Amino acid sequence: MKEFELKYGCNPNQKPASISMADGSDLPITILNGRPGYINFLDAFNSWQLVCELKAATGLPAAASFKHVSPAGAAIGLPLTPEMKRACFVDDIEGLDDSPLACAYARARGSDRMCSFGDWIALSDVCDKTTAAIIRREVSDGVIAPGYTDEAMELLLQKKRGEYNIVVMDPNYVPAPEETKQVFGVTFRQGRNSIPIGRELLGNIVSREKELPDSAVRDLLVALITLKYTQSNSVCYAFDGQAVGVGAGQQSRIHCTRLAGDKADKWFLRQSERVLSLPFRPELGRAERDNAIDVFLSDDYEDVIGDAVWAESFTEQPQPFPRAERQAWLKEHVHGVSLGSDAFFPFGDNVIRAHRSGVAYVAQPGGSKRDSLVIETCDACGMVMAFTGLRLFHH
Repeated sequence: MKEFELKYGCNPNQKPASISMADGSDLPITILNGRPGYINFLDAFNSWQLVCELKAATGLPAAASFKHVSPAGAAIGLPLTPEMKRACFVDDIEGLDDSPLACAYARARGSDRMCSFGDWIALSDVCDKTTAAIIRREVSDGVIAPGYTDEAMELLLQKKRGEYNIVVMDPNYVPAPEETKQVFGVTFRQGRNSIPIGRELLGNIVSREKELPDSAVRDLLVALITLKYTQSNSVCYAFDGQAVGVGAGQQSRIHCTRLAGDKADKWFLRQSERVLSLPFRPELGRAERDNAIDVFLSDDYEDVIGDAVWAESFTEQPQPFPRAERQAWLKEHVHGVSLGSDAFFPFGDNVIRAHRSGVAYVAQPGGSKRDSLVIETCDACGMVMAFTGLRLFHH
């Protein structure tokens, strides 16, 4: 297939729309089902690169959950704890522990279930039945993978009344070393950001603390590779082989750090017994539970107690989880988080905010006039900081 005609572009008024190769060659994809759109393909091709790089860097299957050309979550296929299974609503999935790919997607979707609603999924490996079982019951636009088992296809074809978007990516496809795009009729050309992200990027440790355990190296690589495909400015918190908070597209880096830190805090709090024991009505859907949990973990909780829709989510009214109690729980339970930034920290406030969310390890390019101040702040917090020398802007 040399060209695929799209229903429309970013918006319904933007017609005509299509995808094709600049040199007239065949597209490196096969559409098995559905009719993906313009934004679907932007998500698909960005997320495919992300999961391929995660697998290459870690040797484990990887998955990503994408929304509007940025990852809501990304992860590698490590086992889930019982608490994580419950928090990600996958504790009833048969065979989960036997499928690293399914674990990767459960983690990626669970990184930020609010933002993953209606996601595009990327899988580094052939989609198996267990992974498809998770995908089938979540609200999602489509999936890209190098292939699908017959059992997985049977499950996926049941989504969206048989119209779910299922795309196969040629795993041997290598894009040209240069890329172009047009803005306002002007053509931009640049070399692809193809530099590999590996352990060697973390060799320049500038903080007083120098110890960087293998688990932190793994998580920093997850954070940096995730940032490579996140709309800038961006910051990513990572823990246990997955992104746990992504702050994307903010004009100020401290706002990225705050946004991602708040998401990371909620990811950890979802695994607290206060949240896991919420008395949801049995018939309440997963998306509605996610919405209720988000409100429960916010400072707005007491303002909505009397709301009828909120009250109908539970068999009995939950007691509030006040900010002070949430912060105390996080301080007791959350340690050893890693943080990546796609560009340098201009002030130490980013480090202080990250420290509040349990960050102990940081990777950033360096190069700010205030690097010494940022390092001093890092040392005061007892954190390890590596300067990668590599900016990862993505637009």
